[in-house]
Amino acid sequence: MCQLCESGLIQDHSISRHAPFMSAAPVMAPVGGGGGSAATTASMPRDSGAPGRRILIRGGHVMSMDPEVGDFAKADVLVEGRTIAAVGPDLDASGADIVEAGGMIVMPGFIDTHHHQFETALRSFLADGILVNDGQPHSAVNYYEHILQKFSLVYRPEDVYVSEMFGSLSQLDAGVTTVMDISQIHHSPEHSDAAIQALKDAGRRAAFGYFEGWGDGSKYPDDARRIRSEHFASDDQLVTMVMGGEIYIPGYEKSWKIGRELGLPVALHVVGTFGMASTFDELAKSGAFGPDNIFIHMTGMSDLAWKAAADAGSHVSLAVPIEMNMRHGMPPIQKALDLGMEPSLSSDVECTLTADPFTQMRSAMMLQRAFINESALGGEEKLPMMLTARDVLRLATLSGAKGLGLDGKTGSLTPGKEADIVLLDATALNVAPLNNVPGAVVSLMDRSNVDTVMIAGRIRKWRGALQGADIARMRSELEASRDYLFEAAGIEQDLFRV
Repeated sequence: MCQLCESGLIQDHSISRHAPFMSAAPVMAPVGGGGGSAATTASMPRDSGAPGRRILIRGGHVMSMDPEVGDFAKADVLVEGRTIAAVGPDLDASGADIVEAGGMIVMPGFIDTHHHQFETALRSFLADGILVNDGQPHSAVNYYEHILQKFSLVYRPEDVYVSEMFGSLSQLDAGVTTVMDISQIHHSPEHSDAAIQALKDAGRRAAFGYFEGWGDGSKYPDDARRIRSEHFASDDQLVTMVMGGEIYIPGYEKSWKIGRELGLPVALHVVGTFGMASTFDELAKSGAFGPDNIFIHMTGMSDLAWKAAADAGSHVSLAVPIEMNMRHGMPPIQKALDLGMEPSLSSDVECTLTADPFTQMRSAMMLQRAFINESALGGEEKLPMMLTARDVLRLATLSGAKGLGLDGKTGSLTPGKEADIVLLDATALNVAPLNNVPGAVVSLMDRSNVDTVMIAGRIRKWRGALQGADIARMRSELEASRDYLFEAAGIEQDLFRV
């Protein structure tokens, strides 16, 4: 067994060519174990996530996001193997290693329901761009032309892997324990396999979104059957599968049909900028929507389509900062709330904006409240309720889990669910003194406050440091991939202009 596996960071060794990205983590002396007494340690507990392994997260400010479990100014979370065994004050710690959480907010990990991780090598390239060239001023640099029609076409499987891996670890470092990865890069089965392998190697929970690819080598959507049988024969694993069904692609009906035959959620971007409204209305009228649909953005859609989506129990994923910045249309957060459709939050594309969860939460809260505040100042009455910090935390956790069909496993600190847990430092300079837990997370914190991250009981970040990843090596590989992509796409590299 390798050193990472021995230390509790069990690795997937099925594709050895990617092994150099994983560092040889130091083997730490055993802590706790054996007898009936607990052991308190400043070192990372060994074998976290292993069957029967008990870890007690002690004395934190616990925000469970489960109304039946409740919140505690000071309490413990007991983890046994992969799952949460108990939440409450003064839990029995027999045979457990103790993780001291004084001064820490203990809560479920964040969930990002829409992230194009293959674009990690292109971070910030399109900071000033918009979605499509619509002929308006300042619209020459756009996502569709530059990212999808130039850069994406030249990706090799190795480029897919390193961007997926680096992007995954970056979000893990920020406390995002679950993602739906939408990589429109499936130019061959090898590209698909590279994306899946990276998601597995990163060691966090993910829904692999099988979306379109381009060129003669692309087997989309038919290769979904092979991918499902080879990689996702079991739904009881960290990485699961979602079928992409973009309605702007001719023959999208086949994608929906295959996805539903395979029992997969069907996800798609729904954006008025691309002229999708009429097609979406026809689907609404035909009764095509279902609880297995994940609709991303939902900008510019008709009341008819919104009502059909709500009646069908479909889910809506919003990427509020991107939608405001890239001319998708005004984020329809209030529309979703008015229809009882609690949306989830997502980061979308790092070629334009950051993928950290704190930006997503603050943006959603500020936008929704800005609309209502402006109406109130204008004298309007009977206004909707303003989102609170706790509300947007729910959008960033449990709502995302429900949208991905993973709320039986994650999204709240509920005994029996898998232990996807983050510890956030509330003693830090940007937060102390702590006066309100939800408020501190949403209004004050950033990724520097993410102290410890646990996924399915396994510690992946410990006291501010990611575990088991050779970041320097990966950064070098990512930079080399970036250089290749710019050259192959025929785009000049200039650090000060696009």
